[in-house]
Amino acid sequence: MAGKADIVEYVANKVEGLTKKQAGEAFEAVLDAMTAHLKKGERVQLPGFGSFAVSARKARKGRNPATGATITIKASKSVRFKVGNELKEAVNKGKK
Repeated sequence: MAGKADIVEYVANKVEGLTKKQAGEAFEAVLDAMTAHLKKGERVQLPGFGSFAVSARKARKGRNPATGATITIKASKSVRFKVGNELKEAVNKGKK
């Protein structure tokens, strides 16, 4: 599994003259920008990669699995990701 450190190291090695510290700062800046736009309810689209959008969930009834009692689950927001065609093709390349 690739984590933040793996991605930062990859970017630092890929871009000539970029230090790991600068790559880490750029990575954080991208995530901050995406988060800010999603907080405003805006869609974030990365061509060839995919898009992120906020979706609202209504309040609903559920059951407590331990007691079986009916509970109310609060309304909430979630972020949805839709994969782009280029990424989908890259991941599936070579599979039959």
